[in-house]
Amino acid sequence: MITIIDYGLGNIQAFVNVYRRLHIPVCVAKTADELKGATRLILPGVGAFDHAIEKLDASGMRPTLERMVREEHVPVLGICVGMQILASGSDEGKLPGLGWVSGRVKGFAAVPELKGLPLPHMGWNDVQAVVDSPLFRGLEDDARFYFLHSFYFDCEDGTAGIASASYGHDFICAVAEGNVFGVQFHPEKSHHFGTILLKNFAEF
Repeated sequence: MITIIDYGLGNIQAFVNVYRRLHIPVCVAKTADELKGATRLILPGVGAFDHAIEKLDASGMRPTLERMVREEHVPVLGICVGMQILASGSDEGKLPGLGWVSGRVKGFAAVPELKGLPLPHMGWNDVQAVVDSPLFRGLEDDARFYFLHSFYFDCEDGTAGIASASYGHDFICAVAEGNVFGVQFHPEKSHHFGTILLKNFAEF
């Protein structure tokens, strides 16, 4: 069962609609009890890093998610800020992240190559898989996704990065570490490219 984690951030219904069109069973969890039976987890998110962590903590689901992801190895896909909070922390805030993927979130504003470019980075952009990942099966060439962000995931040793995009400079836009996956872009807003990626996550 694909379970969308509803902790008050992100367009939950958009993910539900995609999976229903694909005839893939999907449900929404707002409490720890509603996470039971999940075989895949999607962690969406919009807004600021600290606010997302605070909302997740306030939902009461974090301890159950920690157990499911860390001990039971249930696959999880973080999206946008949901990807960023997978890191150990962010230059945007002060709170520690989940630490499920080795790395830290950094701001585009501190990148010299981006001087003069508007922030946030918004709109469609090419995405290139940099390693062979089941998440990008069928998306190896000409994949485009919708972005809206001012911060990016800086992997600790580079091995977690599975796809990149370019905005003034190349940056990692998708990560994977064990059963934990994350994408900076919005697959739920990325038409058939996003549908393929969400289908891949459900089926691999």
